[in-house]
Amino acid sequence: MSSLYLELSPSPRLAAALVALHAVAGICAVVVLPGVAGVLLAAALVGLGAAAAWSRALLRSAASVRGVELDGEGIALKLASGDRFVAEPAERLYVTRFVVALPIRRPRRTVLVTSDMLAPDSFRALRLWALWGKVAGVAAKQLPA
Repeated sequence: MSSLYLELSPSPRLAAALVALHAVAGICAVVVLPGVAGVLLAAALVGLGAAAAWSRALLRSAASVRGVELDGEGIALKLASGDRFVAEPAERLYVTRFVVALPIRRPRRTVLVTSDMLAPDSFRALRLWALWGKVAGVAAKQLPA
């Protein structure tokens, strides 16, 4: 069985979206909870967005997923710390043109891969694997002699 290794790169667009959405949540908190408490809550929400962007989108945390190895059986994740482990993906994966969400059962987490984290052909291969559970390959009859 063939496998495919995909090296993820940071996504500034996802990072900006995470911080912006948390900032909007902070603005909502200030509107609902006026005063110092609302401002503190808003600051905490923006800080949470920055932390999420740092670890999930910019891949700067030691626990950030930097590589994904796919095969017909499952998935192996490589972390920024250098650790590598075999993960058990959930039965249902979320696949769109712009993002693939890989819910992992063990350890429990979700890996979010956006289209700008991979080259177009690699992102397409990830989408195909997420939909069909197989790495695209060449049939034996198609190989050159």
